[in-house]
Amino acid sequence: MKGNDLRGAYSADRASALSGVPLSTLHYWARHEVLSPSISPERVKLWSYPDLMGLRTIYWLRQTKKVNEGAAVPATSMPAVRRALRALKELDLELWTEERGPSVAVSRSGEVFFNVPDYVGNVAGQRALDAELLDLIAPFVTEQGAAPDLYAPRPSLRIIPGKLSGSPHIVKTRIETVALAALEDRGLAESKIASLYPVAPPPAIAEALDLEHQLRASLKAAA
Repeated sequence: MKGNDLRGAYSADRASALSGVPLSTLHYWARHEVLSPSISPERVKLWSYPDLMGLRTIYWLRQTKKVNEGAAVPATSMPAVRRALRALKELDLELWTEERGPSVAVSRSGEVFFNVPDYVGNVAGQRALDAELLDLIAPFVTEQGAAPDLYAPRPSLRIIPGKLSGSPHIVKTRIETVALAALEDRGLAESKIASLYPVAPPPAIAEALDLEHQLRASLKAAA
């Protein structure tokens, strides 16, 4: 699978809720070309999976942070932020599978590190020495609330850039969480939804609905 099919496609609401970056900030960055949506920058804007990590990167790097001793660390410069964004676009997203989601981190200096088994190296293969790293896949907290893990938002759920355009789904199925939430919106009880999808364990249905509740709540919190 090549091109946009591999990189995911997220509307503004979805990109905001999954990344944790407020919708107003996401649109501001798009207008000012801090991070333009990679899949579709015009009309119906669509952000890619690397864009989700990029949004988290900008949000974290551009804030003043505290180190363990309490000293303030100034915001990372925009040239360093842009280097990090370029590195994220170079990641091999074919390594994201139902069984394994590689971890990705960024340092305060804007260097991106990619995790493979028993080794942490940057995209050029250099060993990671900076302990102050942000895990770009793990749950991410902002003033909007807690955004989910970008690989396994729940134990029974996965986000794979090259599958279902990166839509959260029940693992090893093509059942999207957003489709299950749409059934709930129509008044169907969780047990009824579960009966319509016998291939999905009932706990997975519950987790899917819980994720969608979380994503909607985060958007409401920032409204």
